[in-house]
Amino acid sequence: MSGVQRVTGPLLDVLEVLVEVHRQGGEVHGWDLMKTTRRAGPTVYRVLDRLEDAGWVAARWEDAAPDPSRPRRRFYRLNPDGLAAARTLLAERRPAALDRTPRPSRPAPGTTFRRLFRPRPASGTLFRLLRPRPAGDTT
Repeated sequence: MSGVQRVTGPLLDVLEVLVEVHRQGGEVHGWDLMKTTRRAGPTVYRVLDRLEDAGWVAARWEDAAPDPSRPRRRFYRLNPDGLAAARTLLAERRPAALDRTPRPSRPAPGTTFRRLFRPRPASGTLFRLLRPRPAGDTT
């Protein structure tokens, strides 16, 4: 087993999920990883490719799709060597991940920032506030 060459945020996010899935005794497919980590598909699948190349994960194709209108899924799980390496890496970089105290990796798309900031003023209000007032205008 060669190990991963670069340790990135997406890699750590995916490893956190894979360790938790292993703890629950299951396996996970790419779409679930994307939803859980809130990372884009190409990012997650590049990480999974790197983990497969490093020999940390085992992958298998679904035997048959339960619904004929969708493609088969590919399931991933950490193998014993990958689990040990992932725990070591997470212990160094994200110790809280192994405590299993949930932490948000990133805010949900489109919700946090809208709630943090006040709604913008009605059109024209901002312009009225920024333009210079004539002398003697008190409005």
